[in-house]
This record gives sequence, C-alpha cells and structure tokens, in this order.
Amino acid sequence: MNEFFQTLKTQRWDDHRYYHHSRINQSLHLISALCFLVSYGLVFVNPAWAALLAWCVSMTTRQAGHFFFEPRGYDEVNQATDAHKEEIKVGYNIRRKIVLLAVWVALPAVLWFFPSLGGLIEPAVGMKAYLEDVGMAWFCLGVVGLLFRVGQLWATQGAMQGFAWMTKILTDPFHDVMLYHKAPLYLLRGQLIDPMEHVGSEAH
Repeated sequence: MNEFFQTLKTQRWDDHRYYHHSRINQSLHLISALCFLVSYGLVFVNPAWAALLAWCVSMTTRQAGHFFFEPRGYDEVNQATDAHKEEIKVGYNIRRKIVLLAVWVALPAVLWFFPSLGGLIEPAVGMKAYLEDVGMAWFCLGVVGLLFRVGQLWATQGAMQGFAWMTKILTDPFHDVMLYHKAPLYLLRGQLIDPMEHVGSEAH
C-alpha cells in the first residue's frame, strides 16, 4: 500500500507542477471541481443529469483552462519542454484529449440521427428524453474513457500506475478544491501565473 500511495502522490505532484501554472487555469479547475462534487452526489439520483453537468460544465471549464490559458512554452520551473511533458503525461495529454472530446461532441449528433442506436435502446420521445439519452451516453463515455486509459497504463507501465491514476482522477475534485481554492484571490490581485516557488525547490 505504501508503494500505491507514493505513486498516487507522485502523479498528483507531477500533474500540479507541470500542468497548472496559470491562475486562470487553477480557478477554472476550482469551478470544475465544485461542479464535479455536485455531479458525484447527483449520480446516485440521476446518472444522466449528473453526466450532463459533469461534461457540459466541469469538463468544459477544466479543459478550457488547459487549452486556452496554460502556458505551452518552455517550462522554466521544471526545466522541461512542452513536448517532453506531453510525452511523459500519465493521463490524457492534449492529443488524447482531442480524441476524447471529439467523441463527446459526436455522441449527441449520433443520438439525434439514430435515436435507437440501431435498435439497442428505446428511441427518445421529446427533448427531455433525448437529453437523458445524451447524458447516459456521456456517462458511459466517461466510464469507458477511464477504464481504457487504466488498461493502457496497466499494459505499458504496470497495474500500480493504472490504479493510482484511476484513484487520482476520481479524487481530483476533492484535491483540486484544497489545492486551488485561493487561485481566484490571486487572480483578483493581478497574478496570472503561479510563481511555483514551492515547486522550484523540489524540481532542482
């Protein structure tokens, strides 16, 4: 168990120091995390609407932070190029995210034009039923996306990395609230980039 928790700690540390320099990105992760926590509670009541909230609000704010606000140049803090960080990223790097988000965008269109999915499900009647079908499709996409990457990591880096990453992903909302709850305050003070002095001492 000690090895598992150390692996989890390392993955969390690398995720923070490599991919969360922007205070805007950190603030968007805070919003995302809070919405994910609501989704976690909602999943026991209505998984479809939980998935709609998670994908439409939590995932869009989270990924917008990475795509539009996180610096992609040379990382002076960690002495690493963006290409190097993308290559060693344990979870979904930009290339994998684009594939995942492309499927996410395509699913509503598929359900619109093929509401029964070739007879696999009962065709939706009305907008509410259609949205619930989209929500369930996105819920399944989230589960498949999680398990698919766990399987990849298991095959390439061992079961420990895979299960640690799955644990990290599922607990990220709690961890992000603790880590980035002060980010909006720094933004209000005009600080756009986290100086990451706590990281610099460890990286070197």
